[in-house]
Amino acid sequence: MILEILKRELAPVELEVKDVSYQHAGHAGVRGSDNGETHFELKVGSKEFEGKSMVKRHRIVYSLLEDELENGLHALSIDAKTPTEIGSK
Repeated sequence: MILEILKRELAPVELEVKDVSYQHAGHAGVRGSDNGETHFELKVGSKEFEGKSMVKRHRIVYSLLEDELENGLHALSIDAKTPTEIGSK
């Protein structure tokens, strides 16, 4: 679901979502989840981030995933870049 939302809303040039819930076994957020998928690392590159601070970029991602955060998603590690920033690796 995370991939679908971000693809639709951000038209990313780069998108990687990694489930790292296994690293948090026994954590309160995992115990309360129906499917155990609660912690994710996210790398996303989008023109939507151009001219925006890192804080604003994170706010955009969190607002897009608001329903997921209310329904089991517990934590996100976000790496949000513009296409230019990705190209200068």
